[in-house]
Amino acid sequence: MKDETVLSLRHLTKRYPGVTALDDVSLDFRAGEVHALLGENGAGKSTLIKAIAGALSPDEGEIIFRDKTYKSLTPLEAKHENVEVIYQEFNLVESLSVAENVCFGEKTGRFVDYKAMKRKTLEILARMGINNLSPDMLVRDLPPSHKQLVEIAKSVSRQAKILVMDEPSAPLSVNEVEKMFDIVRKLKKDGVTVIYISHRLEELFEISDRVSVMRDGRYITTKNTNETTPKELIALMVGRELTNSYPVKNCTAGEELLRLENVSGNGDKDISFSLCRGEILGLAGLVGAGRTELARVLFGADSLDNGNIYMFGRKIKNHLPGDAIRNGLGLIPEDRKEQGCFLLKPVDWNCSIASLRRLSRRGIVQHAQENNLAVKYVDMLSIKTPTLQQLVKNLSGGNQQKVVIAKTLATQSEVLIFDEPTRGIDVGAKQEIYKLMCELAEQGKAILMISSDMQELLGMSDRIIVLAEGRMAGELQRSEFSQQRVLELASGMC
Repeated sequence: MKDETVLSLRHLTKRYPGVTALDDVSLDFRAGEVHALLGENGAGKSTLIKAIAGALSPDEGEIIFRDKTYKSLTPLEAKHENVEVIYQEFNLVESLSVAENVCFGEKTGRFVDYKAMKRKTLEILARMGINNLSPDMLVRDLPPSHKQLVEIAKSVSRQAKILVMDEPSAPLSVNEVEKMFDIVRKLKKDGVTVIYISHRLEELFEISDRVSVMRDGRYITTKNTNETTPKELIALMVGRELTNSYPVKNCTAGEELLRLENVSGNGDKDISFSLCRGEILGLAGLVGAGRTELARVLFGADSLDNGNIYMFGRKIKNHLPGDAIRNGLGLIPEDRKEQGCFLLKPVDWNCSIASLRRLSRRGIVQHAQENNLAVKYVDMLSIKTPTLQQLVKNLSGGNQQKVVIAKTLATQSEVLIFDEPTRGIDVGAKQEIYKLMCELAEQGKAILMISSDMQELLGMSDRIIVLAEGRMAGELQRSEFSQQRVLELASGMC
C-alpha cells in the first residue's frame, strides 16, 4: 500500500465573480500518509477541500479516487468514497449525546439501538486511546477540545479512508495536541490518508510526511517534510522571504488606562492588574483557565460579580457591550464567525455596525460617512474583497478576521482586547496583524492580548499575566520570559 495514490486532483479550477479561487490545481495524495496543505488565507485550501467533500462543483478539472473519475462530487458520493472532513467550525448536534453524534446518520433499522450505539462508541474511543469521554455525555456540555475528539471519533465510525482536518489544533492545549497526534498516527497505521491543514508550522514538521503549498489559488509544489525547512515553506507560501517574525514596537508604557481590582465573575476570582497606554499585555493560561471569560466580563458580555474596573482612573460598570464601547474598550473575540462578524452581511455593513451612533444624524445613518469609514479600514488593513458589498462569508478566514478588527477599530476604543488574534491565520496575515498591533500601541492604544500560541505571547508581549483555574498565577516581566516559566505558572506548579 506504500506510495499508492488514493486521490488525484487534475486541473481543478473554480471561479467566483472577481476571484479565481482554484487555478488549474493538480495534486496527488497517498494511502496512509499525513499530507499537510499549507498556504495563506485566500490561497485556495478551503475551496480545494470543499471540492473533495462534494460541497462545491469545480468549473473545470477532475477528481480521481483510485480508478473512479468525477467531474464533480455530491456530498453523498464523497461519503461513498469514504471522505470525511473535520472543519474548523464543529459539525455536531449539541443537544445529542457523544454516542448519538458519533453514530449520527447510520442506518439502524426501524428502531434506534442505543445499547449498540453506546457499545460501538466505547470501542472507537478505546481504539483511539480516549478514556475521558463518556458516550452518554451531551455534546453541549463538552469543552472545545473534547468536541474535537468527538468529531474524530465520528469520522472513524464512518470508516474514513480520507480524513481532512482543518486547523484541528486550534481549540487544543499543548498536551491535548500531543494526544491528537497520537490518534492521527494510529489512523495513519490503519491506512487512512490524513489531509492536515494548519498554520502552525511546528505541528506540520512533527506530524506530516509531505507538505503541499498553495498560493493565490495555484498549486506551487510538494515537499517531503524531512527535506524542507520552515523558512523555505514560508517563502513558498508568500512568494517572498519574511524576516523578523515579531516587529519591534518603538514605544514604552505610558499612563494607566485600565485597572482591575479583585475582579470576579464568569468563573474568575480576584483578578487584579493594570494596563498602560502603549503597552501590549499578554494573557496566558491553559484551556479553561478563564482568559476569554475575563475578557467577556470586561466587555460587559457577562456579569461582574465583585471587584472594580477603572478606565482612565474612573470607576466604570459595563453592564452591556455597548457600555464598554462607550467607555473606550473594544473586543476582538476569539470566535470570529459566531461572535465577531455577521457572515451574511457585507463588508461595509460589518465595518460600521458598532459605530452607528457616531455615523448617524437624528437617528439616520449617513451612508456617505459609512462608506468612507469602510474604505478607510479596508485600505488600512489590506482586506482583500472584490467590493465593499461582498458578503463576509465569502471572504477567506484571514480577511474575515481583519473585518472584525476593522469593526472594533472603527469604535475608536483606547483599550483593545485581542482574543486569539491570529488563530487560523496564515503567516503573512499574522505579520500584518502583529505590525498593526505595534502601530496601535505606538499611537497610544493599550492592548490586552489573549493567546494560546506560546511564541506569539513571548514575541509580542511587554508583560505576561498568567491565569490558572480562574485565578492569577503570576506576572512576568519581559526579562523573565520563558516558555517553561509560563507553563509552570499556568499548570499551577508554583
